[in-house]
Amino acid sequence: NSSRTDSFCGERAVCCEALMPENQIITDIISKSVNELYVTMKNKKLIIIALVAMLVLFSLSFFRADADVSQLETQVKRGEFEIIITSTGELQAENSEKILGPAGLRSIRIWQVKITDLIPEGSMVDSGDYVATLDRSEATGKLKDIESELETAESQLTKTQLDTTLELRALRDNMINLKYAVEEAKIRLEQSKYEPPATIRQTEIEKSKAERTYTQALENYKLKVKQAQARVQEMMINLEKQRRKQENILKVLANFVVKAPKPGMLIYERDWNGTKRKVGSMVSTWEPTVATLPDLSSMVSKTYINEIDISKIKKGQQVSVGVDAFPNKAYSGEIIEVANIGEQLPNSDAKVFKVLIKISESDSILRPAMTTSNGILTAHFDDVLYLPLEAIHQNDTLSYVYKSGVKQEVITGQSNDNQIVIEKGLSENDVIYLSEPPDGDAWELQKISSSEL
Repeated sequence: NSSRTDSFCGERAVCCEALMPENQIITDIISKSVNELYVTMKNKKLIIIALVAMLVLFSLSFFRADADVSQLETQVKRGEFEIIITSTGELQAENSEKILGPAGLRSIRIWQVKITDLIPEGSMVDSGDYVATLDRSEATGKLKDIESELETAESQLTKTQLDTTLELRALRDNMINLKYAVEEAKIRLEQSKYEPPATIRQTEIEKSKAERTYTQALENYKLKVKQAQARVQEMMINLEKQRRKQENILKVLANFVVKAPKPGMLIYERDWNGTKRKVGSMVSTWEPTVATLPDLSSMVSKTYINEIDISKIKKGQQVSVGVDAFPNKAYSGEIIEVANIGEQLPNSDAKVFKVLIKISESDSILRPAMTTSNGILTAHFDDVLYLPLEAIHQNDTLSYVYKSGVKQEVITGQSNDNQIVIEKGLSENDVIYLSEPPDGDAWELQKISSSEL
């Protein structure tokens, strides 16, 4: 109880001392109330209620004390003036090696495959190390279909060879018989030399028919052989085609286990919509990249500039680059690329243009995907007058400031996030109100003289 009492009294004393002197009456009331409550407090709940009540009274007194604040003023300053466009970006390697999925997917009529396993982003890999595994189901199904077609082609080739063998054997047997028929016709012709002329003539005709039939059979056999060879060749070509398909699918399947082509840090690839490819993502034939191995020695900051400011951005402009992960470090950079065509980012209605900023320094602590803050220097003036932006007021036709009881017309120039250049109407060290005075509408408007223009 004694330690709780000391702690509570210390907190009461700090809160009471924080009150402003002009609210001493409220301070006394709070102190008295706290003392009275403390006497009757017997549990922690009442202590909390008392503290909340004390804080509410303190807040009311604080805002009442601030109600009467004097009008803030500023002076016109002269000196260097810079116009800097700030944007948030993301680090990425200027150059990187792509880790590609299996080549030849299109040749086996597979257009995209799913990533079933992928090592964590940021892992250090060596050449030939395991990176990812792709889904084999569709390719395995096509392999089974090809194997079935291959078996069918082998059966058709065997059947064709057997058919042609039997057919040609029958033709050869027929030719042997026809050859015997020619020899028999010759023998009959020799025996008929003593026969009447008509018989001899008939025998000669039979001999000519037998010879002609044999010659025709011989020619037909040659054609049948060529025809059989063509049919067998066709079957063999089809069989070889199916074998090549099988070999191609097996070769592609062997690459479904993706390995690193060289040493480096693995970074996930981003799809067209900016999402990272991870387990469950699809790798297509037209974009087969699974992951990348960035060259960390040369880094760039990729940022997007609003279409309102893009006209001020040029290649070669200097940039101050900060990294959110290391707030005490700053790097210099230079714009190396400005997109010609705008784009619309997801969940945004504004059109933006991609800008790449090369980091001049090389630092081993910089990693891809780190968030950067980029200050792009678009203009620099050595000696100009300038004021805070909130000091400038406008109506439909002119700009003016509140100065020494008058509304002074001014001609303004370029501006940055906080200040604006004053070209005409004011002098160095002129005192200007930052906000409109209570009776500012009644102040006389003093225009710039023609001699100043």
